[in-house]
Amino acid sequence: VRLVESGGGLVQPGGSLRLSCAASEYIFRSYDMGWYRQAPGKQRELVATSTTSTGTNYADSVKGRFTISRDNAENKVNLQMNNLKPEDTGVYFCYTSIPGADGTMNNYWGRGTQVTVAS
Repeated sequence: VRLVESGGGLVQPGGSLRLSCAASEYIFRSYDMGWYRQAPGKQRELVATSTTSTGTNYADSVKGRFTISRDNAENKVNLQMNNLKPEDTGVYFCYTSIPGADGTMNNYWGRGTQVTVAS
């Protein structure tokens, strides 16, 4: 599975960005799909995920500001980011977790898209 992110960029505090991730093949809704981010010098952290079994989950730091959505018809997952803060700066990675033939869950990652929030 190949994942390709788009939509990153430079935005002022309080601004908005919409990230999009396109998968090379169909991802069942029951499979986890979402976004992580990594700030300079920090570990990668979960931002938002979406599955039919667990619904949508958000990091506390983005609740009320970010919205994840899936477009299964186009094999995409989007992240609408509003009221952005400087601490949201980082590389945003799309991911999905799909079971292999032996039932082992395999994680797939995109290359990431840079989001910079600065005046």
